[in-house]
Amino acid sequence: MNDHYLKEKEGLYSTENLQTSLKRRSFLKYAGASMAIGAIAMAGCNKDDDNSPGMDEGVYLGKGDIAILNYAYALEQLEAAFYTKVAEAPYSGISDLEKSLLTDIRDHEVAHREFFKAALQANAISDLEVDFSSVNFGSREQVLATAKVFEDLGVSAYNGAGQLIEKGEYLLLAGKIVSVEARHAALIRDLIQNGSFAGSDVVDMNGLEKSLSPTKVLTAAAPFIKTKINARDLPTY
Repeated sequence: MNDHYLKEKEGLYSTENLQTSLKRRSFLKYAGASMAIGAIAMAGCNKDDDNSPGMDEGVYLGKGDIAILNYAYALEQLEAAFYTKVAEAPYSGISDLEKSLLTDIRDHEVAHREFFKAALQANAISDLEVDFSSVNFGSREQVLATAKVFEDLGVSAYNGAGQLIEKGEYLLLAGKIVSVEARHAALIRDLIQNGSFAGSDVVDMNGLEKSLSPTKVLTAAAPFIKTKINARDLPTY
């Protein structure tokens, strides 16, 4: 798996119990996002502040494209936290190859998370508290099954949100990120069962990836997120 765009030459981002090489400037160039960051920040200037009705009901995602970007940021936080834990305490009997592949995925997800955080700036939601108590991280079967859920959910989430994004540059960024998530999903599926990368449960009879609305995605992700999310203004269908 090629992750050269993640390699840092001059510094390190720090995460909890993790020092992973990430070159933010290179990643933004990779994603075609340098110009979009300013636009995202400007778009959030009109978002509701803490005085907004319902803010006490949970972490408020915002409105319009900002809400969609924070929605994606929340999912990337969840995935990054999961793979960081997998890398910190690999499951029993993990092979060197599997450890390397899962570490690559961790690096990608951390990069996605940090990208959204940097792009949203003051409009970014806070760090979410996750709950992986239902996952036995010592079990290969459970770890890969949970990874499959997250990756399939991530791909369907980006595909579902695409039609709701208003700005073309944001849609371009989502397309670049979802293509990486799809690579992850295919890999995880093949680690579970060789040749299952494009099962009929995720690819329809026309050869198109299935999608889910933001409402359905957040409902599916809810058991793994302790922090209550206020998505009242998140575009959906």
